[in-house]
Amino acid sequence: MKRQYNGKLKESLCNFCRCGIAGWCLEVIFTSSESWMRGDMRLMGRTSLWMFPIYGMGVLLPGIVNTADRWLTGLSAFPEAGTDRISPPARLVRHGLMDMVLIFTAEYVTGTILKHFNVCPWDYSMWPDHIGGVIRLAFGPLWFCTGLLFEMLQTPGRLENSN
Repeated sequence: MKRQYNGKLKESLCNFCRCGIAGWCLEVIFTSSESWMRGDMRLMGRTSLWMFPIYGMGVLLPGIVNTADRWLTGLSAFPEAGTDRISPPARLVRHGLMDMVLIFTAEYVTGTILKHFNVCPWDYSMWPDHIGGVIRLAFGPLWFCTGLLFEMLQTPGRLENSN
């Protein structure tokens, strides 16, 4: 029992690091592209140490989304919601949408907390689609894809196959 627990803990820690590092890399690429759009060919990307644990929280996505999958399967309005009955593309869309909402939620909560302590590394208050200056609705497609990436990093092939 203890060995199994230690194995799960080690796996979770590795997945936390995978998500944290992947998030950092995505952020550096994204901010580098902003640099390019401003005409700065140095393509300087940036991130913050705060972002590692925030992206690392992506480790929670598969557990939450799988729970939602099981819940949807039990609803009478979703008789075809079970993972054994849903097509792989529909499963990807469903997971991507749930991941996007969860990431927006995490971004809002962590951004609000960091903003309270004046250490929030991002500020979207100058954009018309911001909420509280800490999330931008235009980033929905980015978070959709990022959530799917985080799920795939933790369990390759899981989204394509039935559980």
